[in-house]
Amino acid sequence: MSDTRSPLPPATEMTAQVTEGRFKRVLGTPSLVLFGLVYMVPLTVFTTYGIVTSLTGGRLVDSYLITLVVMLFTARSYARMSTAMPYAGSAYVYTQQSLGGATGFLVGWVLLLDYLFLPMINYLVVGLYMNEYFPAIPNWVWILVSIAIVTVLNIVGIVSVARTNFVIIAVQAVFVVLFVGFGISTATGNDVDLLAPFVGDGSEAAGQTGVLFNGAAILALSFLGFDSVSTLAEEAKDARRTVPRAIMSVTLGAGLIFILLAYVSQLVFPSNEFDNVDTASTQVIAAAGDWLAVLFVAGYSAGALGSALTSQASVSRILFAMGRDGVLPRPVFGRLSKRFGTPVTAISIVSVVSLLAIVIDLATLSNMISFGALFAFSFVNLSVLVHFYIRKGERSGWAWLNNLVLPVVGVGLTIWLWTSLSPQTFVLGLSWLGVGVVLLLIITRFFTRPTPTLDLEE
Repeated sequence: MSDTRSPLPPATEMTAQVTEGRFKRVLGTPSLVLFGLVYMVPLTVFTTYGIVTSLTGGRLVDSYLITLVVMLFTARSYARMSTAMPYAGSAYVYTQQSLGGATGFLVGWVLLLDYLFLPMINYLVVGLYMNEYFPAIPNWVWILVSIAIVTVLNIVGIVSVARTNFVIIAVQAVFVVLFVGFGISTATGNDVDLLAPFVGDGSEAAGQTGVLFNGAAILALSFLGFDSVSTLAEEAKDARRTVPRAIMSVTLGAGLIFILLAYVSQLVFPSNEFDNVDTASTQVIAAAGDWLAVLFVAGYSAGALGSALTSQASVSRILFAMGRDGVLPRPVFGRLSKRFGTPVTAISIVSVVSLLAIVIDLATLSNMISFGALFAFSFVNLSVLVHFYIRKGERSGWAWLNNLVLPVVGVGLTIWLWTSLSPQTFVLGLSWLGVGVVLLLIITRFFTRPTPTLDLEE
């Protein structure tokens, strides 16, 4: 990268005046990459480790490889659209401007599903893992404390988020290096088959191909970090250059980390028999070294808090973009705090919704987040096709590959994963979409007036 600035903006930029209704442009490429990595959580492999490992018969690595290939196509489409439309609404804005206001609203509505649920899954795993080591303190206490910390940091502003991200990613990096080192040492000392993570554990599930795609569909939630980077376009310096670079760097870098951690984990603990699939990673870490368990809980909890921090920041900006357009009530969602320059009301509402983490289960959250993500990813790929190939007519030379072939492949791959989710997920996800359709009918008075859209003329 040519942008060699510090991840933390200079003090002069931190104290820049806030223009009413606009964000401060304080983030360079390093800050955006850190934001995306913290959002994705390098240790997120352990969130669904037990669920996907059991499902695939010990072939978690294979499922991650499939997901990474799919996500690279989609990340590229996000990068293309972020150059054309560097605005805070992400997939909502891209589809709105390419495919029409009604489609944009429905994509934004379904995208809210995974953005609202992602903070929840992070609060939930903090509660689960902290309760494993401090059983006297109930899950809900850890969840409430986490929500309070994240909400305050997000209200104060994006600079506080950027500073916290730097610390959180450093803690996780230390754990990753130690775990990989000691994990490989443990595996080689036990004469483990180095190909086992690719061929499975010999169970019935290990002989089935379809379960790999079921697992890959669930793992799509691990890659939401590149999408979150696009929501910060209005807070990025030179957004048309920095945001696309950060999107591709985050997707590839995080994907390789996920695959490495999954591979080492299955070498260390070559089994899919867990005491509790939700906290299966505690058995894996213990197999690598008991002393690593404490560092893991610290690093993983910090990572989950960081992901909650960044995911709440992202969803609040999508709500702000929809409120600014008048799709959601503008007095509630479409305003920024004059003091902090952040969408305080939207942040607070997300915090209240996140209280559902106290009663919901991990498997349901994982599937619902993937449903919303893959739905939105499909339409962002389509947006590249419509915006660049059809509307702008960019078809000469290599443009046909960039603007037709690659986005069509991206659409096909994301739909393929989307249809691999469980039937229950579709019932819940399509019900949420149905609520969005009803809201759209109310907003447009049964399409007798146009859907409010973002005015890009500045």
